[in-house]
Amino acid sequence: MDYAKHISLDPRLSAIAEMLGSCDCCADIGSDHGRLGAFLLQNHRCKRAVLTDISADSLAKARKLVALVGVEARCDFRVGDGALALDSPVDAAVIAGMGGETIAEIVENAQGRLDGARLIVQPNVAAPELRARLNAAGWRIEDEELARDGRRIYLILAAALGEQALSAREVEVGPLLLAKRHPLLGDYAAFRLRVDGKALVGARAGKDEAAAAELSRRIAIWEEVRQWLERSGTSTA
Repeated sequence: MDYAKHISLDPRLSAIAEMLGSCDCCADIGSDHGRLGAFLLQNHRCKRAVLTDISADSLAKARKLVALVGVEARCDFRVGDGALALDSPVDAAVIAGMGGETIAEIVENAQGRLDGARLIVQPNVAAPELRARLNAAGWRIEDEELARDGRRIYLILAAALGEQALSAREVEVGPLLLAKRHPLLGDYAAFRLRVDGKALVGARAGKDEAAAAELSRRIAIWEEVRQWLERSGTSTA
Protein backbone atom coordinates (compact mmCIF):
# COMPACT_ATOMS: atom_id res chain seq x y z
CA MET A 1 0.00 0.00 0.00
CA ASP A 2 1.26 3.49 -0.86
CA TYR A 3 1.03 5.70 2.21
CA ALA A 4 1.13 9.05 0.42
CA LYS A 5 -0.52 11.18 3.08
CA HIS A 6 2.00 13.46 4.78
CA ILE A 7 0.95 14.86 8.14
CA SER A 8 1.57 18.58 8.64
CA LEU A 9 1.09 20.50 11.87
CA ASP A 10 -0.19 23.96 12.68
CA PRO A 11 2.13 26.33 14.62
CA ARG A 12 0.79 25.21 18.01
CA LEU A 13 1.34 21.50 17.41
CA SER A 14 4.63 22.19 15.64
CA ALA A 15 5.93 23.98 18.74
CA ILE A 16 4.80 21.06 20.89
CA ALA A 17 6.60 18.60 18.60
CA GLU A 18 9.77 20.68 18.65
CA MET A 19 9.79 20.90 22.44
CA LEU A 20 9.21 17.16 22.66
CA GLY A 21 12.19 16.35 20.44
CA SER A 22 12.60 12.58 20.09
CA CYS A 23 12.10 9.66 22.44
CA ASP A 24 11.43 5.93 22.50
CA CYS A 25 7.81 6.08 23.66
CA CYS A 26 5.51 9.09 23.82
CA ALA A 27 1.98 9.35 25.17
CA ASP A 28 -0.47 11.92 23.85
CA ILE A 29 -3.05 12.21 26.63
CA GLY A 30 -6.30 13.55 25.27
CA SER A 31 -5.09 12.97 21.72
CA ASP A 32 -8.39 13.90 20.06
CA HIS A 33 -7.97 13.18 16.32
CA GLY A 34 -4.40 11.90 16.75
CA ARG A 35 -2.67 14.34 14.43
CA LEU A 36 0.31 14.93 16.71
CA GLY A 37 0.88 11.23 17.33
CA ALA A 38 0.62 10.41 13.63
CA PHE A 39 3.17 13.14 12.83
CA LEU A 40 5.61 11.96 15.51
CA LEU A 41 5.47 8.37 14.26
CA GLN A 42 5.58 9.27 10.57
CA ASN A 43 8.66 11.45 11.11
CA HIS A 44 10.35 8.98 13.47
CA ARG A 45 10.32 11.39 16.40
CA CYS A 46 9.35 8.43 18.56
CA LYS A 47 9.61 4.69 18.11
CA ARG A 48 6.22 4.05 19.71
CA ALA A 49 3.25 6.20 20.68
CA VAL A 50 0.32 5.73 23.02
CA LEU A 51 -2.75 7.77 22.16
CA THR A 52 -5.36 8.14 24.87
CA ASP A 53 -8.70 9.90 25.04
CA ILE A 54 -11.72 9.80 27.30
CA SER A 55 -13.87 9.71 24.14
CA ALA A 56 -13.97 6.43 22.25
CA ASP A 57 -15.28 8.27 19.18
CA SER A 58 -12.32 10.64 19.12
CA LEU A 59 -9.91 7.77 19.56
CA ALA A 60 -11.55 5.94 16.64
CA LYS A 61 -10.75 8.97 14.47
CA ALA A 62 -7.15 8.91 15.71
CA ARG A 63 -6.90 5.21 14.91
CA LYS A 64 -8.16 5.89 11.37
CA LEU A 65 -5.59 8.65 10.78
CA VAL A 66 -2.71 6.57 12.14
CA ALA A 67 -3.73 3.69 9.87
CA LEU A 68 -3.97 6.06 6.91
CA VAL A 69 -0.29 6.96 7.19
CA GLY A 70 0.74 3.36 7.84
CA VAL A 71 2.20 3.62 11.33
CA GLU A 72 -0.45 1.71 13.30
CA ALA A 73 2.01 -1.10 14.12
CA ARG A 74 3.91 1.33 16.35
CA CYS A 75 0.88 2.86 18.04
CA ASP A 76 -1.33 1.81 20.96
CA PHE A 77 -4.75 3.27 21.70
CA ARG A 78 -6.29 3.57 25.15
CA VAL A 79 -9.70 4.89 26.18
CA GLY A 80 -9.58 6.28 29.70
CA ASP A 81 -9.46 9.22 32.08
CA GLY A 82 -6.21 11.14 31.67
CA ALA A 83 -2.97 9.39 32.57
CA LEU A 84 -4.94 6.56 34.20
CA ALA A 85 -5.40 5.16 30.68
CA LEU A 86 -1.66 4.34 30.54
CA ASP A 87 -0.69 0.79 31.47
CA SER A 88 3.09 1.00 30.99
CA PRO A 89 5.85 3.62 31.45
CA VAL A 90 6.46 6.29 28.79
CA ASP A 91 9.44 8.56 28.19
CA ALA A 92 7.38 11.65 27.42
CA ALA A 93 3.76 12.68 27.77
CA VAL A 94 1.92 15.46 25.96
CA ILE A 95 -1.19 17.01 27.55
CA ALA A 96 -2.36 19.83 25.32
CA GLY A 97 -5.37 21.91 24.39
CA MET A 98 -7.05 21.87 27.81
CA GLY A 99 -7.44 24.31 30.66
CA GLY A 100 -4.50 24.58 33.03
CA GLU A 101 -6.53 23.31 35.98
CA THR A 102 -7.65 20.24 34.01
CA ILE A 103 -4.04 19.48 33.03
CA ALA A 104 -2.97 19.89 36.66
CA GLU A 105 -5.68 17.43 37.77
CA ILE A 106 -4.49 14.87 35.23
CA VAL A 107 -0.91 15.13 36.54
CA GLU A 108 -1.98 15.09 40.20
CA ASN A 109 -4.21 12.06 39.67
CA ALA A 110 -1.69 10.09 37.59
CA GLN A 111 -0.91 7.65 40.43
CA GLY A 112 2.73 7.33 39.38
CA ARG A 113 2.03 6.62 35.72
CA LEU A 114 3.93 9.75 34.65
CA ASP A 115 6.92 9.26 36.96
CA GLY A 116 10.11 9.37 34.92
CA ALA A 117 8.39 10.99 31.95
CA ARG A 118 9.07 14.42 30.54
CA LEU A 119 5.84 16.42 30.43
CA ILE A 120 4.95 18.70 27.54
CA VAL A 121 1.82 20.66 28.44
CA GLN A 122 -0.11 23.36 26.58
CA PRO A 123 -2.79 25.09 28.65
CA ASN A 124 -5.45 27.14 26.88
CA VAL A 125 -6.17 29.08 30.09
CA ALA A 126 -4.99 29.22 33.72
CA ALA A 127 -1.26 28.89 33.03
CA PRO A 128 -0.23 30.40 36.41
CA GLU A 129 -2.42 27.91 38.26
CA LEU A 130 -0.83 25.10 36.25
CA ARG A 131 2.71 26.24 37.07
CA ALA A 132 1.91 26.51 40.78
CA ARG A 133 0.23 23.12 40.97
CA LEU A 134 2.97 21.37 38.98
CA ASN A 135 5.51 22.80 41.42
CA ALA A 136 3.42 21.73 44.40
CA ALA A 137 3.20 18.20 42.95
CA GLY A 138 6.99 17.97 42.60
CA TRP A 139 7.47 18.95 38.96
CA ARG A 140 10.14 21.39 37.79
CA ILE A 141 9.53 23.61 34.76
CA GLU A 142 12.46 23.07 32.39
CA ASP A 143 11.45 24.99 29.29
CA GLU A 144 8.74 27.31 27.99
CA GLU A 145 7.81 28.43 24.49
CA LEU A 146 5.31 30.75 22.85
CA ALA A 147 3.86 29.98 19.42
CA ARG A 148 1.82 32.35 17.29
CA ASP A 149 -1.00 31.09 15.09
CA GLY A 150 -2.83 33.99 13.48
CA ARG A 151 -3.94 36.32 16.26
CA ARG A 152 -3.50 33.74 19.01
CA ILE A 153 -0.38 33.07 21.05
CA TYR A 154 -0.07 29.64 22.65
CA LEU A 155 2.05 28.75 25.67
CA ILE A 156 3.88 25.40 25.86
CA LEU A 157 5.70 24.15 28.97
CA ALA A 158 8.11 21.28 29.56
CA ALA A 159 8.46 19.82 33.04
CA ALA A 160 10.23 16.94 34.79
CA LEU A 161 10.22 15.64 38.33
CA GLY A 162 12.29 17.88 40.60
CA GLU A 163 12.15 20.71 43.10
CA GLN A 164 11.84 24.34 42.04
CA ALA A 165 11.08 27.55 43.90
CA LEU A 166 9.16 30.12 41.83
CA SER A 167 8.52 33.75 42.64
CA ALA A 168 5.04 35.23 42.18
CA ARG A 169 6.28 36.86 38.98
CA GLU A 170 7.63 33.56 37.64
CA VAL A 171 4.39 31.76 38.45
CA GLU A 172 2.39 34.39 36.58
CA VAL A 173 4.66 35.00 33.58
CA GLY A 174 6.93 31.95 33.39
CA PRO A 175 10.51 31.49 34.63
CA LEU A 176 11.92 30.44 31.26
CA LEU A 177 10.00 33.03 29.24
CA LEU A 178 11.50 35.68 31.53
CA ALA A 179 14.99 34.18 31.47
CA LYS A 180 14.98 33.98 27.64
CA ARG A 181 13.25 37.36 27.18
CA HIS A 182 11.16 35.47 24.65
CA PRO A 183 10.62 37.54 21.47
CA LEU A 184 6.84 37.07 21.73
CA LEU A 185 6.66 37.91 25.42
CA GLY A 186 5.82 41.57 24.73
CA ASP A 187 2.85 40.58 22.60
CA TYR A 188 1.82 38.00 25.17
CA ALA A 189 2.02 40.62 27.93
CA ALA A 190 -0.19 42.96 25.92
CA PHE A 191 -2.71 40.14 25.44
CA ARG A 192 -2.74 39.31 29.16
CA LEU A 193 -3.21 42.98 30.05
CA ARG A 194 -6.21 43.22 27.69
CA VAL A 195 -7.85 40.03 28.96
CA ASP A 196 -7.25 40.71 32.65
CA GLY A 197 -8.23 44.37 32.23
CA LYS A 198 -11.63 43.38 30.83
CA ALA A 199 -12.09 40.82 33.57
CA LEU A 200 -11.25 43.45 36.19
CA VAL A 201 -13.97 45.76 34.86
CA GLY A 202 -16.45 42.88 35.17
CA ALA A 203 -15.30 41.97 38.68
CA ARG A 204 -15.66 45.53 39.87
CA ALA A 205 -19.08 45.85 38.27
CA GLY A 206 -20.15 42.67 40.05
CA LYS A 207 -18.60 43.89 43.32
CA ASP A 208 -16.42 40.77 43.51
CA GLU A 209 -13.68 42.26 45.66
CA ALA A 210 -11.59 39.08 45.91
CA ALA A 211 -11.52 38.59 42.14
CA ALA A 212 -10.79 42.28 41.57
CA ALA A 213 -7.86 42.17 44.01
CA GLU A 214 -6.38 39.08 42.32
CA LEU A 215 -6.79 40.56 38.84
CA SER A 216 -5.21 43.83 39.98
CA ARG A 217 -2.24 41.86 41.34
CA ARG A 218 -1.79 40.04 38.04
CA ILE A 219 -2.16 43.20 35.98
CA ALA A 220 0.55 44.88 38.06
CA ILE A 221 2.94 42.00 37.33
CA TRP A 222 2.25 42.07 33.59
CA GLU A 223 2.55 45.85 33.45
CA GLU A 224 5.92 45.60 35.19
CA VAL A 225 7.02 42.97 32.66
CA ARG A 226 5.83 45.11 29.75
CA GLN A 227 7.83 48.08 31.01
CA TRP A 228 10.89 45.89 31.64
CA LEU A 229 10.76 44.60 28.07
CA GLU A 230 10.39 48.11 26.68
CA ARG A 231 13.42 49.27 28.66
CA SER A 232 15.45 46.31 27.40
CA GLY A 233 14.34 46.90 23.82
CA THR A 234 12.78 43.43 23.41
CA SER A 235 9.07 44.33 23.44
CA THR A 236 7.21 43.92 20.14
CA ALA A 237 3.81 44.89 21.47
